Amino acid sequence: MQFSFNFSASNPPPYFPFPWKSHKTNFLTPSLDKPIIPIKPSLNPLTLSNSLKTSLNYEFQRGNLDEPTSPASLPVVILGSGAVLRYIWDRSELKLVSVDGNNAVSLKSLLISDFEDGFGKLFRMCSLGVRNFFLPRQVTGNYLQYVRWKLLHRVFSSALQVLATQAMFRAIGVGYSCSLPSAAALNWVLKDGLGRLSRCIYTASLAYAFDTNLKRVRFSTSVLFSLSIGIELLTPAYPQYFLLLATIANIAKQISLACYLATGTAIHQSFAVADNLGEVSAKAQIQTVCFDNLGLMLAAALNILFKNNQRLQAGLPFVVYPIFSAIDLIGIYQGLKHVHLQTLTKRLIIIFCIQDRLEIIITKWVELGCVPSPADVSKVEGVNFMRSNGRGLWPIRIGCLNPKRQIPRLSMTTMQLLKGEDMYFVCLEIICSRLAATHQQGIVLCVREGSCTADVVMGLLQACHIRKAMLSGRCRWEDNLGACYDSSSVLRHWFELVEDSKQCAHRDFTLLNDQMLEVGWACRNILLSTEEQARYSFLHG
Repeated sequence: MQFSFNFSASNPPPYFPFPWKSHKTNFLTPSLDKPIIPIKPSLNPLTLSNSLKTSLNYEFQRGNLDEPTSPASLPVVILGSGAVLRYIWDRSELKLVSVDGNNAVSLKSLLISDFEDGFGKLFRMCSLGVRNFFLPRQVTGNYLQYVRWKLLHRVFSSALQVLATQAMFRAIGVGYSCSLPSAAALNWVLKDGLGRLSRCIYTASLAYAFDTNLKRVRFSTSVLFSLSIGIELLTPAYPQYFLLLATIANIAKQISLACYLATGTAIHQSFAVADNLGEVSAKAQIQTVCFDNLGLMLAAALNILFKNNQRLQAGLPFVVYPIFSAIDLIGIYQGLKHVHLQTLTKRLIIIFCIQDRLEIIITKWVELGCVPSPADVSKVEGVNFMRSNGRGLWPIRIGCLNPKRQIPRLSMTTMQLLKGEDMYFVCLEIICSRLAATHQQGIVLCVREGSCTADVVMGLLQACHIRKAMLSGRCRWEDNLGACYDSSSVLRHWFELVEDSKQCAHRDFTLLNDQMLEVGWACRNILLSTEEQARYSFLHG
């Protein structure tokens, strides 16, 4: 049973004489001519509202320091197991009294009343124990929804893995009289070795994506893991290709495992509200073990159900695979929707027009003047797997100008007019899509070497103001494609737009940053991809 103690220091505690006689001691007081005022305690019932409020009122009475004739209320309240109790001292025994009545109980009789309370208290204690076993004590409100979907994902994923392992044993002849244990062991070692090598290569080449594209990478590798189980289920049908199929499946599994381990810390950090990352991670391991055991029991139950029919047992994995895989992926997808990451990312995928968190925040600020919370951005961001957010006009990217793309003259003029104090500049580019055979205007934010996070946010804020202005005059800027960009009127209008947007960015930056910190965003760093980390250096003429 867990208790918490509340002590009210608004009033001094009452005087309680000791059972023994103490020697008289003289103390220095600021004023010795004033009579000593003893404190007479009065017991008032406690009132509970949204939070526990203890009101300790003491009446002062002039006189000698006599022992209290009535029970005295101690300014300590105990909260635990759904009960609110307060300490009472009656000169001979320490008691506890309920806040909603005068049923005083001694410490000894409290145990008897707990025993007589019956199944209600037992149920509360069991449920509290299970809750403390599976869940951390201090997490965000969306954590329970995430665990529910994780339960669905882990149970069916574990059941599929058991069925796939069973199919692979059948493919190599384990359980049959003609099996060759040495050959089976050799094949298994080769497949695991190649899988782990592929895992190392994948982790080294795409390490940055675990931060910048966490949800997309996590869901993509989950799909890959589900496909690997399907490949393993095919090994009994093609035993002569066992090593090839098993190696391909294990490579996919190792890649998925690498992503699972790499992204787990960031996901757990999003739920830890009291710097209790270790506790959240430990509870996650407990949940995984328990949920996987449930999946093992499900697979065992299915095998026992069809043990008398070998044909049905052999075809069982092919029947349950599409169903279990669909439930598994739905659980992963819905669970990721309840992961509200507080880190700022800025990564643009032109093909699907995907915006990341920082651009979503600033776009919302420019349009509505408010900063969305991590939960609101998580709903808009989603997993972003093969889908568009519908904001393909004037996409913004961070990086350097690509000479292979069509660069308008106004971008080159912008670079010519750079000053030594400029930490970034905004220019335009024309994106040519080979797949769609179309041209699209884009905005590029080029950041200088040595710039800080505030400079990146300031530049992106200015770029969003420029995009808003261009979308309001969309037809005019679309007509300016090609040679019209070289006209002096277009250049003059562009630099006026750059100057106005820069003033707006400087005006809004402080308030934007304060609101981002207020709603819980981590504004210290921005997670950028390798391409977005490219910086330019300014050469003084």
